[in-house]
Amino acid sequence: MLSDPITLYKLMILYMLKKVKFPITGTQLSEFFLGHEYTTYFTLQQAVSELLEAHLIKAEYVNHSSRYEITDEGEDTLTFFGNKMSGAIVKDINDYLKENKVRMRNEVGILADYTRTDQQDYRVHGEIREGKSVLFEMSVSVPTMDQAEAMCAHFKRSCQDIYAYAMKELLREDK
Repeated sequence: MLSDPITLYKLMILYMLKKVKFPITGTQLSEFFLGHEYTTYFTLQQAVSELLEAHLIKAEYVNHSSRYEITDEGEDTLTFFGNKMSGAIVKDINDYLKENKVRMRNEVGILADYTRTDQQDYRVHGEIREGKSVLFEMSVSVPTMDQAEAMCAHFKRSCQDIYAYAMKELLREDK
């Protein structure tokens, strides 16, 4: 077992990122660590920051949230030191991921946000991602913030239907 807790938290983060094979948001990391009372929010942020500085993980900033994934160097580190985590910790992570993996993937796979443009309207942007690949994205301008917020909410709820409709229409053979 490790005597330095921050090192343990870093290994736990690396392990989680390796197991899921898709980016995890800062919120999702916090949900696990705080929900299982492993550490505080600030200590978790310190561990994430140190992993980033060491290039063991990388961050992508999408729609006002951070999404983290493991690097090759992080995988190498996990290979060398991953056995320092106790079996109980590995079980906690595996159980959590088994129960939440689909929800977590959906949370990072469906993005919708809006920004104000120079023309004083709002640009709504929606994406459906599979891992690191963008399967579908759209951008629409609307005149009010209320409309932009509504479109974001509807996109998140109905993105599969929107995607299916767009594909059907775009691949339709006209007779």
